[in-house]
Amino acid sequence: MYVGRDMTELSMMPKSKWREDELTFFHHSLQQIMPYLNVEGHVIHREIVEEIEARGGLMHLEEPLANSIHVQHD
Repeated sequence: MYVGRDMTELSMMPKSKWREDELTFFHHSLQQIMPYLNVEGHVIHREIVEEIEARGGLMHLEEPLANSIHVQHD
């Protein structure tokens, strides 16, 4: 489960200031709902994708995310 800053806080800062786990999480989340997003949502997703690419792509970013995911059982 993602534990971090929400989109309200992140939307007020440039994508270059986002952490890698934030970029990866919101990329995945927006990708899942792409058919339902308005134009502004598509722009936000495109900006996230461009920032991920500028940092070396998803393969580079997924390694730290995989290590930071902890499954919590009830």
